[in-house]
Amino acid sequence: MDTLDRFSGGRIFGLDDLAQQIVGGVILSAPFVVTEEVWSLAASMNWIQWAVTVLIVVAIGYGTLYKADHDRDAEREESIAGLPIRFVSLVLIAYLSVTVLAFVFDAPETFAATPNTTLKAISIGAIFSVVGAATADSLF
Repeated sequence: MDTLDRFSGGRIFGLDDLAQQIVGGVILSAPFVVTEEVWSLAASMNWIQWAVTVLIVVAIGYGTLYKADHDRDAEREESIAGLPIRFVSLVLIAYLSVTVLAFVFDAPETFAATPNTTLKAISIGAIFSVVGAATADSLF
């Protein structure tokens, strides 16, 4: 355990951190999942714009976790394939929370969205979700 504490900087990623990410991600993204404007924007986006939204999610997530919080060091945390578990979880939560909400609220059907539009709308929502998830994880 001492080795793990030294390796992770004393901050082991646990269920409490995961719960904080989920709550933060859901709270901030929920209003955007049911907004017609988001679905209209998604329908008009091209694949380059979609790729940029993915990069924005990754940049906001990493920046909030490891650049805004000077007590946290990505290289000292537990990792999977060289990526910190906390960061991997954050990105997954950002996308999964929006995806679950979209289908629970039946948004793709309501807005007559194609699978491509749904993917793009989820990526737009993930921008807001990652802000909430990273903020909740960093503050608590």
